[in-house]
Amino acid sequence: MQVILLERVAKLGQMGDVVTVKDGYARNFLLPQKKALWASEANIASFEADKAQLEARNLETRKEAEALAAKLGGQQFVVIRQASDGGSLYGSVTPRDAAEVATEAGFSVDKRQVVILNPIKELGVHSVAITLHPEVETTIELNVARSEEEAELQAQGINIADQAAEDEAQAELEIAELFDEIGAAELDEMGGSDEAPAAEASDED
Repeated sequence: MQVILLERVAKLGQMGDVVTVKDGYARNFLLPQKKALWASEANIASFEADKAQLEARNLETRKEAEALAAKLGGQQFVVIRQASDGGSLYGSVTPRDAAEVATEAGFSVDKRQVVILNPIKELGVHSVAITLHPEVETTIELNVARSEEEAELQAQGINIADQAAEDEAQAELEIAELFDEIGAAELDEMGGSDEAPAAEASDED
């Protein structure tokens, strides 16, 4: 199917381009999202008549998006989730989650603007792209933790899973040292009991 683009579409073209796309892509995404029109002669003529107005509107929305990107870019938002001791989430963090925490912080972000290429299924700080306009994209960070305290540690660059493993190893080491001390103490006691009769025997002599 041939369509005329009403805005820039990544990997497809710029506003006003007539491009050929798969029917399903056009019907399920481009047309209902009003990113394109079926490239009939009437629609092309209509676009050309409204082109100046569309370009002016696009410029205005792009400026608004750039202003928001300047404030939003680089921001870190905390997402509290349950996870295993190894750091694996019970579920995953979705675009809706990202949009909600950003909106709660005072930024107007829609879940459709959030681009998560690989599912977030682990604790940690994850970079997420936000498409604010066809020509404006920025990046935020999602600090996924089990608590606010863990989030603060992660914000300082501490890996919670690694920290837990270190704590466990340290605990095992302390237990091993404790057993070594107990064992040494028992040997000392046994040694002391063996020496006592010998001392008594020498006294008798």
